[in-house]
Amino acid sequence: MTEKKRSIRQRGIYLLPNLFTTGAMFAGFYAITSALDGRFETSAISIFVAMILDGLDGRVARMTNTESEFGVQYDSLSDMVSFGVAPGIVMYIWAFESLGKLGLFAAFVHTAGGALRLARFNTQVEVADRRYFQGLPSPAAAAILAGALWISLELGYDVESIKYLVLVLTISTGLLMVSNFRYSSFKEIDLKGRVPFVVAIIVMLGIGFVMAQAEIMLFVIALGYAVSGPIITLLTLRQKRKNRKT
Repeated sequence: MTEKKRSIRQRGIYLLPNLFTTGAMFAGFYAITSALDGRFETSAISIFVAMILDGLDGRVARMTNTESEFGVQYDSLSDMVSFGVAPGIVMYIWAFESLGKLGLFAAFVHTAGGALRLARFNTQVEVADRRYFQGLPSPAAAAILAGALWISLELGYDVESIKYLVLVLTISTGLLMVSNFRYSSFKEIDLKGRVPFVVAIIVMLGIGFVMAQAEIMLFVIALGYAVSGPIITLLTLRQKRKNRKT
């Protein structure tokens, strides 16, 4: 093989994992366009679809040995669209337009928090503890807002009566993304190992239970994960203080 042909091959990109990344970015883009048309339930579902696809692209890349620096950077840009820009715009159109600059501020805090969270992650990925994330991951932050939107629509809440609660929630997700709270990455879980058959049954029942009340359960899971960060951080600091005294 000539040097020219080898150079051309190296400039190419892996198609399969980047298809999932593109799908995730399209889902985020579709969430925005749906909100512009007033189809807010579709917006919420689209953000959750983006989460699923975002979780698959990295796993597919590792399973097929097609990881690349291009894929890492493309994934970050996709995350910014789907979990930073999309939730901010959707929340603004749904609940904040009547609040003027205050609503604009809240939506921007979430969007900027997502951008800063991704930038920090990319610069610390080589030195960070793989067991934990620093700051709330942007997909989880987006899931909280999408879940709150979906629940409100399902239960028929008047957005005018809860817009300040949603405002606080949106600002909180933005701040949690840039916080120093530690969140479990779950990367220590071995998904390739063998487990007892009863575990498979429990997982199946759990998935069925979540899907039966998807809008409520997804919101509760995302909110619980957000709360776990401060708890893990406080417990870690407490343990370090004990170790210093002993």
